[in-house]
Amino acid sequence: MKETYHNLKQLLEMINYSKYGWQIYADLKVVSLLMGLQLGYTKHCCFLCLWDSRAIALHYIKRDWPHRASFKPGEMNVAHPPLAEPHKIIIPPISIKLGLVKNLVKAIDKNGPAFKYIRMDQHSSTCMKNSLDSVQQKLKRAFLWGLRLNSFSETPSLRNFFKDFGCNMSLKIYFLDSHLNSFSDNCGQVHGERFNQDIANMEKRYQGNWSTAMLADYCWTVIRDAPHVHYK
Repeated sequence: MKETYHNLKQLLEMINYSKYGWQIYADLKVVSLLMGLQLGYTKHCCFLCLWDSRAIALHYIKRDWPHRASFKPGEMNVAHPPLAEPHKIIIPPISIKLGLVKNLVKAIDKNGPAFKYIRMDQHSSTCMKNSLDSVQQKLKRAFLWGLRLNSFSETPSLRNFFKDFGCNMSLKIYFLDSHLNSFSDNCGQVHGERFNQDIANMEKRYQGNWSTAMLADYCWTVIRDAPHVHYK
């Protein structure tokens, strides 16, 4: 299924989402679609507030932006009525992590000696691992595989690293800078990784062919995975 606003709307209607109101865990593209926002790096791309992505002079300086009080189509980069409530959205930490690494790579001077050095075949894997290792460890300690911090100011070295490195503030960096309290208390990826492994085994069983039978089979394995239930 292609990720579009109308497809997501149809999907939510089919599962009767308005009745149950589950929390939604999705990447930022899907979150934007659910909130009815325009896709891309728009001026007001945050679904929680009216952060101005074009105000580069205020990036890494101003943290408190006006709360996004409404989602009126045609205003503040809103294209459609929202399909879910903002407080039902769970911000995906693994997507944030990948975005941070992407920002680092984009900020590297491609003509500099450091980048040319790590491009050499005999050095690439080792040097790239060493150059990103310190940042990876800080991210792990900060929130990605443990308990979240109360504020990003508790890890000023990590925040200043992106600033001093010349990284433009992306939406993912901004979430860490201003909306860290919106993350779950436990941001581990245990459940997500388990789902990926389970669904991968299911795909092998069905030889990579997606079908309603495969989805039903997976749902049945989830239902049976209840230690307190005894089967005959």
